[in-house]
Amino acid sequence: MAIRTKKYQLSTDTYTRMAMTQVWKKEWWYALVPFAVGLLPAAIWPSWWWLGLALLLTLLYVLLRSAQITGVAQMEQSKALFERMNYEIDNRQILLRLNETKGMGLTWDMIGKARRDADAYLLWLQPPAAAEDLKGFRGWLGRTFTVPVFLHLPLRIFNSPNDIKLFDSMLRRKNLLPALEAPAAAGPAAGGPSAA
Repeated sequence: MAIRTKKYQLSTDTYTRMAMTQVWKKEWWYALVPFAVGLLPAAIWPSWWWLGLALLLTLLYVLLRSAQITGVAQMEQSKALFERMNYEIDNRQILLRLNETKGMGLTWDMIGKARRDADAYLLWLQPPAAAEDLKGFRGWLGRTFTVPVFLHLPLRIFNSPNDIKLFDSMLRRKNLLPALEAPAAAGPAAGGPSAA
């Protein structure tokens, strides 16, 4: 029941682009906070300088958050995600194998969620537990400004369509993908033949 894939290497540019898209789709409104803080003094002392300050604070926030996301690809701890490797997947774990002797195993409880796109699977790793242990403002920062760490498994690395179906069913059994929906009844609304 093990699935063995072809070798694949996720480039740091692809990871950065995908992570930036995910973060900014979810957190775009956080950039409004420094903008609003920069504009607050304008309510008391009207001046165009406050608008400039608000724009500068917003730009600094966007640059710092983007640098944080880009920095994940440069860290030593995450270098393993960007090596050329193949995957061995079974009911116990996902084994990231560099060669016959080197590899790293991820148990299924380390995977937080999964998504299947048209051309790939994305498996997000659970956020680090250290952020959950912190209290107060530091804990809030650690939980709020996490960077997504994920495995990107293109469908082309699977050796057969049966491997894709097996992997899909594994993800569903682990409750990482939603269950298949029942097909809609055939009819005019469902694209079936119309009764004319």
